[in-house]
Amino acid sequence: MAMFERVLIANRGEIALRIVRACKDLGIASVAVYSQADEQSLHVQAADESICIGPAPASESYLKVPHIVSAAEIAGADAIHPGYGFLAENAHFAEICENCNITFIGPSPDSIRRMGDKAVARETMRAAGVPVTPGSEGIVKDEKDAVAIAREMGYPVLVKAVAGGGGKGMRLAHDDVEMVKSFNMARNEAERAFGNKQVYIEKYIESARHIEVQVLGDKHGNVVHLGERDCSLQRRHQKVWEEAPSPAISPHIRKKLGQAAVKAAEAVNYHTAGTIEFLYDEKTEHFYFMEMNTRIQVEHPITEMITGVDLICEMIRAAAGEKLSVRQKDIALTGHAIEFRVNAEDPARNFAPCPGPVNWIHMPGGPGVRVDSHVYSGYEVSPYYDSMIGKIIAYGDTRQHALDRLRRALSEFMMDGVATTVPLGLALLKDDAVLRGAYNTQYLERFLKDGGLGPAIVV
Repeated sequence: MAMFERVLIANRGEIALRIVRACKDLGIASVAVYSQADEQSLHVQAADESICIGPAPASESYLKVPHIVSAAEIAGADAIHPGYGFLAENAHFAEICENCNITFIGPSPDSIRRMGDKAVARETMRAAGVPVTPGSEGIVKDEKDAVAIAREMGYPVLVKAVAGGGGKGMRLAHDDVEMVKSFNMARNEAERAFGNKQVYIEKYIESARHIEVQVLGDKHGNVVHLGERDCSLQRRHQKVWEEAPSPAISPHIRKKLGQAAVKAAEAVNYHTAGTIEFLYDEKTEHFYFMEMNTRIQVEHPITEMITGVDLICEMIRAAAGEKLSVRQKDIALTGHAIEFRVNAEDPARNFAPCPGPVNWIHMPGGPGVRVDSHVYSGYEVSPYYDSMIGKIIAYGDTRQHALDRLRRALSEFMMDGVATTVPLGLALLKDDAVLRGAYNTQYLERFLKDGGLGPAIVV
């Protein structure tokens, strides 16, 4: 197959801008789509062409499949890159693209479906020999079954939506009473968020780390992994800080994680960028498959920094039918990278979203610092979308070097008009446990409750 001539980007914000840049690097024309609220967004200005697809609410624009496909046909795009979020893991959308002779720059609809249903994904991984977290055999029908399964498994347990993601449809239970409440809450939230109220139960591994492995595949059957990322610093199941490689993983475990991730991708004939997410128990050094994200991740830049591989360009080339430009033996992890997500939220008001105009902004720079953001002086942060306005990535020869550069970068970040989470990043860079890499998925919540941001902060 020949390389694409024109790629439509079915997304917004920093990831849309990132894909525009990849298209420019490959000599491909880019087409941006935008809602009425995003007319002045940087990705719209940077693309070769732009098309309005509807009003501000995502349900009337970025999630409208007919609008996206019509825009691609009008622009003459031969491929669509979905980025992350919105339609990125929508199998129906991928199928429609195929039916319209537009290449979906992502996995096959079958891969999306199999890995998007968490119960099916667990069974697929079991069959492939990938270790999974102990849990229920498929979907749990009612409260009675939920309590019986939890008792047999042993509390604490997690109730999780089969179609879940981003912490939605997930509830923790420590006893029978909490199990009944969590079961119903998870089902109700899952139905509202995903239109699917089915749930399953999984053993809750206390003091676990959230470790994910980046994989890449092509349509020629080649699959490689590019090391792991540690995403354990989370607030309300949302990642805040990610680093690669993990400070908790030994070379022996890293090799086993990579092999398991490749095995997982091969089990669903995966042919693009994706992430296999694991829970890692530091006490036992056992890891368990949690889920697969069949898309590019927010935190992909730290993998790019330590491997030198452009993941977005690899996705585009693979979708066009090319072989991966790297083989497993070519991939080496060099140095250390840390990403801090900058959200338009006010830590002093329980992290309340802070939409509004950016009067002016100064982004950090200098050696070893990368900033992925669509925000500029005069930009207006919209209330309609996710509050993340950028990512600050620091790279160093060692983890300490990366920490020092991240501290420099966050201290240089200046913005007037909108509150951000940068103070949280600076506070974490003063915390002994974070500096030692001695944290887990529960650590950030405790840090905040214990006054890590100061006595005036309410969480």
